[in-house]
Amino acid sequence: MSVGPVTRDDVVRAAETIRGRVRRTPLLDGSDIAPRLSLKAELFQHGGSFKARGVTNRLAAMTAGERERGVAGASAGNHAIALAWGAAGEGLDSLVFSWSGASTFKLDRASALGARIDMEADDPSDAFARLEEHLERSGATLVHPFDDPLVMAGQGTVGLEILEDAPGVDVVVVPVGGGGLIGGIAAAVAPRGVRVVGVEPEGSAALLRGLEAGEPVPVAPETIASGLDAPFAGTRALQVCAAAGVEVVTVTDAQIAEAMRRLYAEAKLACEPAAAAGVAAVLAGAVEGDSIVAVVSGGNVGPEIASDILAGR
Repeated sequence: MSVGPVTRDDVVRAAETIRGRVRRTPLLDGSDIAPRLSLKAELFQHGGSFKARGVTNRLAAMTAGERERGVAGASAGNHAIALAWGAAGEGLDSLVFSWSGASTFKLDRASALGARIDMEADDPSDAFARLEEHLERSGATLVHPFDDPLVMAGQGTVGLEILEDAPGVDVVVVPVGGGGLIGGIAAAVAPRGVRVVGVEPEGSAALLRGLEAGEPVPVAPETIASGLDAPFAGTRALQVCAAAGVEVVTVTDAQIAEAMRRLYAEAKLACEPAAAAGVAAVLAGAVEGDSIVAVVSGGNVGPEIASDILAGR
């Protein structure tokens, strides 16, 4: 099966590149939450999310000249943390463009790791525009949060680990923002006959709209799941997901909050709202299978937001 611009071979190569640099995260029993459910605990990754995988693979491909000019990206938080962590480990200058309303908890973590943060943008689209202007002026290397083949391949290593730990898996359920994670996972597991289901908040359905249109469609995200608020789904992710037959379902913010509470209470996973989206779809009956793995994609959430959701406020 061909899955477009990122192939299974790309993901296998990425796994070799990042081996020993990122954590191999555990696959946990989730049957207390739903029958036949397992949980891929990416919240235990360096930086608290799967993003470290893609960043590590992208930085490994940089030339000496690129390293001198530093790296830059745009992010609401998780990619910022991963880029700051990866750049610090490589001794690189890093600049992240974010926007008003983004998670101060996540951006403070990125800043503490050494990234410079630009908060002048009003929204995600403006942040990406400011990023493009900076790249043209500075010659810095773009480390895109999702629409980059090396980033996607690195993120797809989550899928390889799932296949190793759950060889009987028939469905992998993935929270979706810009589509880099689900694109990489689809490239890794779809050629092995595994269904991939993407889950988006109703208020931020960029992948669903993009697949319907056959091209990226700008959206104005409105959701409690700040990690899933990309302003569009990446072109490469759309190509991979279309070729792999990825299915997409949406869930409400209330369903995400309930899934987050269930993960905290029953699996003892202190995840962020975005990471609970896959489990939300399973609990809602939107995903069925004989062996389901839901990716719990990250654990970076401010204490005020977490306490409000866990308390049902």
